[in-house]
Amino acid sequence: MGASPPIAALHGTRVLDFSTVGPAARCARILADYGSEVVKIGSPKQGALQIEPAYWAYGAGRGTKRIRIDLKAREGREAFLRLVGQADVVLESFRPGVANKLGVGYADASRVNPRVIYCSTSGYGQTGPASRWAGHDLDYLAIGGFLHMSGRSADGGPALPGASIADAAAGGMHAAIAILAALLRRARSGRGEFLDVSVAEGVLSLMALLVDEHLAIGSDPGPGHDVLSGRFACYGVYATRDQKWLAVGAIETAFWANLCRVLGLERWIAHQYDDAQQDRIRADLAAAFRTRDRDAWVAELAPADTCVAPVLSVSELPQCPQFQARGVIAEVEHPQHGRFRQLAPVLAGASRPEPVARARSAETSDAEPLLRAAGYAAAEIEALLGAGTVA
Repeated sequence: MGASPPIAALHGTRVLDFSTVGPAARCARILADYGSEVVKIGSPKQGALQIEPAYWAYGAGRGTKRIRIDLKAREGREAFLRLVGQADVVLESFRPGVANKLGVGYADASRVNPRVIYCSTSGYGQTGPASRWAGHDLDYLAIGGFLHMSGRSADGGPALPGASIADAAAGGMHAAIAILAALLRRARSGRGEFLDVSVAEGVLSLMALLVDEHLAIGSDPGPGHDVLSGRFACYGVYATRDQKWLAVGAIETAFWANLCRVLGLERWIAHQYDDAQQDRIRADLAAAFRTRDRDAWVAELAPADTCVAPVLSVSELPQCPQFQARGVIAEVEHPQHGRFRQLAPVLAGASRPEPVARARSAETSDAEPLLRAAGYAAAEIEALLGAGTVA
């Protein structure tokens, strides 16, 4: 007999999630992929200020449940707090202060369940002069210094990032790490806690090497400041004959020497970090790479310890042999949209879904079983549903 599949790391934990998009939704996806039962809490009111993501986004609802609760109604708040009694984590991304005004903030939740971990994600944190500012990914990257260090666009300004880095890493992963640490603390103390996740401060964490350098020695980093930001030719992006691109990250002298030998540019081995020669080195590298197609260069250079990789487009990723070998693509069956592919859980130790995972429709409701598990009688559930307080 084969070995049974390992128990998911967060199996047995329940997360009540108010988010629909953005950093908190990224966090909820991570927690679900590690085995948490994530219950998405939405609003039953038509026209509520709530973005419903595309059916394929955020894992297509894979492994999550849904309930809609009118938090402005007393009975709705009571229903939410009944659910809190059985929850391990509450995850919200309202403007600072809104959850408290609704009567569903940390103080309300912890009175019902002192063990609950309440994670508030916001752009700038719950306190401070920027705490009430509206914002999105680009704003957090801007205030956190990331955008200033980015390459420059045609007009000389910072280039737009190619992915929502603040939402995903500075926000979603930040919140998930904080929640995991809080779960470990609770295992020792028996008490829950409040987590104030600031996406902008998560960006500072991503920028720590440069911020700490400035604080220590007074430097003023910008594009081209050091090896990682474009100062030297050994770390950059180069065009190939077929109008595609190669990423070269030959920082170490041994890797740089390997690259120069393959390209017939041995004369530059000793000048890797010679500022006076960088323009000439770049020109020679660019000329060499333009003589062959991208994939031909990758086939020769990547196995030769040169720190060279192809710049793949999003449409090329599913065909990448490395990702195919690692099984990062999963199939999903959606009740309205049929079968399609999506990324499988790719973070280390996350639980891979069955061969065909089941997506959840935005119209799905798990209200009845959730309320029943929270101790509501059948007549009470019927009254809540009939009044539209819960859906």
